[in-house]
Amino acid sequence: YSASGNDFVIFHTFLKKNRSDLAIKLCDRFDGVGADGLVVLVPHDKYDFEWEFYNSDGSLASMCANASRAVAHYAYTNNLAPSSMSFLTGAGVIEAVVEDDIVQSRLTKPIELYKEFEELGFVWYGVDTGVPHLVTIVDDLDKFDLDIASKMRYKYDTNVNFIKIDGKDLRVRTYERGVEGETMACGTGMVAGFLYTNGKNLIDNRAFVYPKSKEQLVVSKQEDSLFFKGRVSKVFNTDIS
Repeated sequence: YSASGNDFVIFHTFLKKNRSDLAIKLCDRFDGVGADGLVVLVPHDKYDFEWEFYNSDGSLASMCANASRAVAHYAYTNNLAPSSMSFLTGAGVIEAVVEDDIVQSRLTKPIELYKEFEELGFVWYGVDTGVPHLVTIVDDLDKFDLDIASKMRYKYDTNVNFIKIDGKDLRVRTYERGVEGETMACGTGMVAGFLYTNGKNLIDNRAFVYPKSKEQLVVSKQEDSLFFKGRVSKVFNTDIS
């Protein structure tokens, strides 16, 4: 599956176990399938299902907003859940609604990590939108710097996002933990950027957000709830021995 350029290998099984080594193997873009992450759906006695989420380096992640949309579509099309569903992640319960290839996820409540601070020539803000993020606003996304992003990532153990306000829209570039480089899209990063700019009254309660892949996503806030909506693409099915 691809969700805004964020790609995932997804399957379902009855067994919960550590699949870190399998994630490394399958996500390898040269000797494996190639993906940003592996998601495994397992049964749950209260919700429609539970997921195990692994980054491409085999590390566990609590949440991935793009994956939540891809997984919801997978679960619905494989008759594992109704079109309106809830499932358990490491960050908590996610609610999702599937309408054809458009999926909207209602995310978990964000947690502020750091108030604004200056470092390496930028002003940063920290928030956990399922996983931790640092966000900085720039006037030009070419100011995205892998070296600076990497230094901030390892010092604060967060993903790192550069945000540009483009009229009423947001444009985002993200350095992602577990991938250890820039990704085509990061849903929780886009939501973090929306929260930061919305909190400063620089963006409305509903905004179009564009990651590096240039696909259009919608992030919105209704009272205390955050919603993330966009198209997902089922790329292919395969059997792997």
